[in-house]
Amino acid sequence: MTTSNTLSSLPLPPGSYGLPWIGETIPFLNDPDFTKKRQQKYGSVFKTQVFGRPTLIVTGADGNRFLFSNDNKYFSNNWPRSTKTLLGTASLSVQKGTEHHNRRKLLSQAFQPRALASYASTMEQITHQYLDRWEKLGTFAWYPELRNYTLDTACKLLVGTDSASQTKLGEWYKTWVDGLFSLPINLPWTNFGKALRCRKLLLIEIEKIVRQRQETGNSVQDALELLLQAEDEEGKRLSLDELKDQLLTLLFAGHETLTSALASLCLLLVQNPEVLATARAEQQQLGVDIPLTSENLKQMTYLEQVLKEVLRLIPPVGGGFREVIEPCEFNGYYIPQGWSVLYQIGRTHQDKSIYHHPEGFDPERFSLDRVEDKSKPCGYIPFGGGIRECLGKEFAKLEMKIFAVLLLRHYQWELLPEQNLEMIMTPTPHPKDGLKVKFQRL
Repeated sequence: MTTSNTLSSLPLPPGSYGLPWIGETIPFLNDPDFTKKRQQKYGSVFKTQVFGRPTLIVTGADGNRFLFSNDNKYFSNNWPRSTKTLLGTASLSVQKGTEHHNRRKLLSQAFQPRALASYASTMEQITHQYLDRWEKLGTFAWYPELRNYTLDTACKLLVGTDSASQTKLGEWYKTWVDGLFSLPINLPWTNFGKALRCRKLLLIEIEKIVRQRQETGNSVQDALELLLQAEDEEGKRLSLDELKDQLLTLLFAGHETLTSALASLCLLLVQNPEVLATARAEQQQLGVDIPLTSENLKQMTYLEQVLKEVLRLIPPVGGGFREVIEPCEFNGYYIPQGWSVLYQIGRTHQDKSIYHHPEGFDPERFSLDRVEDKSKPCGYIPFGGGIRECLGKEFAKLEMKIFAVLLLRHYQWELLPEQNLEMIMTPTPHPKDGLKVKFQRL
């Protein structure tokens, strides 16, 4: 057993703290290769300073496993101040320990298989509406359209609101998201200041929706209905304030990251015509008119591999923050109490000891005879891992699959020339010029 004396005699990880106070926050937010450059220089564990705190960045499956298996022992959930403030104190993402465990149990009722099965037809219906709209548009920037599509789907399934993207809600929501990972300077013109104002407006709107539902007592099939009825082990229900924060978090989780994943899917398929042709052939083989039941969706094994590979190559979430609550040792380095730790999803998915040619788009790596993701525990983590793995992952996978099936069956698209496809990484990866395409029916 390592004593505190031997611990503190260990060296700190290599790295640089950068400038006073702001540290390396600006390059961290603006340089997509921030971690890669430092990993090449210092190795898989290094120190920096971001969002005003000394931070340990851990890359690779072993580091992920160490973090996930020591949650609530050495590490506790932690987010930058801007994220914590904008999500709200009652948000599941911010909660810790027993409180997190109990709330997660309660919220998971909205993502049980039975609930998901009841969402599928609404997902299909909204997808058809948008595909029809895009066919009429012909040429457009796809990313903002996908953002509207996932927001409409999330708002309909979570709080029962129709066409939310066309209301003030959509506008406020975008501004709120843009401030989630920013320097927490509360001035009217900063991203953070604007996002705080929009958070208030969104909560007022969500409160109206909740109160209206409580008064009418309609049993609508959505997450709000399930959460209004949900009780913890002591028979207590969520308070209005907590419900508001939780719904705001679920809207973020069910929309922002999904938009990024769908944009990456559309981009990678059109850039890899042979994969697109194989995925389309699978649909034709199964029959392009078969209904999208859970049984039928399970038969789409190649599509499943494609979706997994999209999430491996361009994970919508770059990593996750923890806080060191007990000093510990990893890889021979001392990790002091009070530091932030950031695990890296994208860099883990580029590990050559796990993935063959990790920079390539190769869905076959997930086939039964290769299963590269199984070679190391915590080597494939698009939804995080451990006790804090993404609660809505099955919701996201279902929506991605329904979207992909209907797109592959009936439509084709090509990239418009002279556009910048470079990825902007915050708040989630998306092509700089919004993914401009020409879209038509097959």
